[in-house]
Amino acid sequence: MTPASTLSDPLDERKFVVALARGLELLRAFKPGETMLGNRDFVERTGLPKATVNRLAYTLTVLGYLRFDEALGKYALDAGVLSLGFALLSGTDTLELARPHMRGFAREVGAAVSLGCRDGLDMIYLDTIRSETALTLGLAPGSKLSMLTSSMGRAYLAVQPVDVRAALLAELRKAAGKGGAALVADAVKEIAAFEKERCCYSFRAWHDDVNAVAVPFREPREGRWLALSCSGPASSMGEDVFRDKVAPRLKALARRLGDAG
Repeated sequence: MTPASTLSDPLDERKFVVALARGLELLRAFKPGETMLGNRDFVERTGLPKATVNRLAYTLTVLGYLRFDEALGKYALDAGVLSLGFALLSGTDTLELARPHMRGFAREVGAAVSLGCRDGLDMIYLDTIRSETALTLGLAPGSKLSMLTSSMGRAYLAVQPVDVRAALLAELRKAAGKGGAALVADAVKEIAAFEKERCCYSFRAWHDDVNAVAVPFREPREGRWLALSCSGPASSMGEDVFRDKVAPRLKALARRLGDAG
């Protein structure tokens, strides 16, 4: 992924700091559940030259965003990244407002409900509340899902201006590789239905036993698009449950939290 691929607006090269973007790409290389990465991992995931990776990793280590384990010869995320994450979460008024509503929603429908936003070509979970009375699926805060296969990603794409959405779909198709065209076609079908449904579904698209629905809404103060999603086991929560029971309640919750468009 090129740094520019994470931007919605045209790139102004006079203002864009390439070195900073490359450093952030190293931090983004870590996936949920991964604790250590080596230089080879960074090179493969960012496409940057090894010499550049070495310099960036050293700089990030000095600044406290990475920690180098000499015994393993690998890097781990350090406290600097954690402090940024806490600053984001603590500064999100909508998240504080949403949590009690999300808890009630999870109890009511017996599933997991999540709040997320865009992160490059993915959607990142800001928070997830799981049902206390039923076995439910739900990824932890910080987890990422593809825009193409997740209901949350499809909902985000559905409310973007036509030109922005087209550019994102082109990037997503390229990043997905061989199966990209089919994935984009499935996503476009769901996005097209948004005009009528006012939500987007993902039935067994992200995982064979996961069904989900998501609703986008615009944050009142900051104006950015967020998405609420609800997911559950496809084996016990079929498509009709999400269409008839879950989606109407999720749309009502989104309207309470912001402008659902």
